[in-house]
Amino acid sequence: MLTQLSIHNYALINKLTIDFTNGLSIITGETGAGKSILLGALGLVMGNRADLSSLKDTEKKCVIEAQFSVEGYALQELFEELDLDYEQETIIRREILPSGKSRAFVNDTPVTLSVLNALKTKLIDIHSQHQTLQLSDVSFQFAVIDALAKNQAKIASYKRGLRTYNKLRKELKVLQEETEKSKEQYEYNLHLFNEFEEANLKDGEQEVLEEKLDKLNNIEEIKLNLSESLGISINEEIGIQTLLNSLESKLQKISSFSKQYEELANRVTSVKIELDDVVTELESANEEVEFNPNEIEELNDRLQLIYNLQKKHSVSTINELQEIHVSLAEKVAQVEDAGGIVAQKEGEIKDVAKKLDEVAKMITTSRNKIIPKLKKELEYLLSELGMPNARFAIELLSSEEYLSNGKDNLQFLFSANKGGNFGELKKVASGGELSRIMLSIKKILSENIQLPTIIFDEIDTGVSGEVSNKIAKIMQDMSAHMQVITITHLPQIASKGVQHYKVFKGEEKGVTTSNLKLLSEDERIREIAEMLSGKDVSESALTHAKELLN
Repeated sequence: MLTQLSIHNYALINKLTIDFTNGLSIITGETGAGKSILLGALGLVMGNRADLSSLKDTEKKCVIEAQFSVEGYALQELFEELDLDYEQETIIRREILPSGKSRAFVNDTPVTLSVLNALKTKLIDIHSQHQTLQLSDVSFQFAVIDALAKNQAKIASYKRGLRTYNKLRKELKVLQEETEKSKEQYEYNLHLFNEFEEANLKDGEQEVLEEKLDKLNNIEEIKLNLSESLGISINEEIGIQTLLNSLESKLQKISSFSKQYEELANRVTSVKIELDDVVTELESANEEVEFNPNEIEELNDRLQLIYNLQKKHSVSTINELQEIHVSLAEKVAQVEDAGGIVAQKEGEIKDVAKKLDEVAKMITTSRNKIIPKLKKELEYLLSELGMPNARFAIELLSSEEYLSNGKDNLQFLFSANKGGNFGELKKVASGGELSRIMLSIKKILSENIQLPTIIFDEIDTGVSGEVSNKIAKIMQDMSAHMQVITITHLPQIASKGVQHYKVFKGEEKGVTTSNLKLLSEDERIREIAEMLSGKDVSESALTHAKELLN
């Protein structure tokens, strides 16, 4: 509930602080005294846009601060979502600077106007004749029915399922589109894939083949040099082996005379052993070297195949070709397995749809159960408000589509006159009738759910007599469950408040200002008497005012 509103340098107000209590609060005052200024200030603090025209003194900043007691409103989760500090006594402040810039704070945390607007619907409901346009909005009509049917949890579950359903449908569409595109390329991709399969490329194969081919293309030079190398190594007269044997023999003869000679002899022996091993490998290599024209042809063909693939796919290595091979395999498999993948996705959608249907059916059942009760209560309240022939035709029509809040279309029709035809509210109900319908709906809602502070802005315009007493009684009944603030011109309504404020104009240093004060009991009697008879208050008006208050 709204516990306090402070206004500084706004419109015609210099400085004003108002304390509110629970129950029914009344605000009265002459036309033009500044009642709309209070609503404008509340609108600013709840996120409406502002400009320099809001400032009374353009040299000073405008500050509007509203304090709310939010305990029992279950707003902790919302505050967390908005990244705000939750306080049971929450203070919202709006500042408009002389430069035209605007700042907003919630519990001293800077916030954007979008945050204020998110809080607005949970804290303040300003009910005016203009708001009655909501009555023709199907989403509002559903909100009323679902609030009374206690469908909030079911609808939240349905919406989660609907998000999943739509996500899966989107994925299926993308999958089908990709599959269709893949089919167009399938034959070509399959041809390329088969080329790779036939090629059967191996890691490092290209380097091995190029080395072999290089060897075979230089076979004569290799054979000649291997033979000559063997000759140099094993010639009986001047070969390296013969010379090393002779060197080893000579050093061994003197090795006993010196450690140095012995080490030299041993080193020559090591060289001789290594040379013997080299000679053995030279002999083996020389024997293996054979000219094979068929092998050269095979190697050339194999390398040419690799080169052709590299050129075709604009790459230069076997590894890159293998990556393309894997990619082609996936594309081919995607088309060949597409039926199964699509069927799997369709199965997932079917499962979610089944659960959605179950929740939607529960929502429909709850709605159908509460509609007769809503219809009966609305017609009774409207009869009390001077519309004895008011009738509603509220019917749910089944939809095959998944809508945002279930699978129902809603027909919410009204007839104000006996024997009259039913029609849409905006077409068959007058402004005054719409105001009374909205008041009745708010009355019913207040008894079933926790509503925010509601401010009735002269919705009693054009009403008098017994009907005004009924409106006052409804507002009084509503205030037993919530905070109700009413701006009114009717004494019957003004007399029902727990507290009564008067808005009036005055002058400060030759400048018109708006002020507001909480009336004492005697002041309240006088104000209601003036509402009854005008400025010249008669004794009978004072007596009538006392009777109304009692």
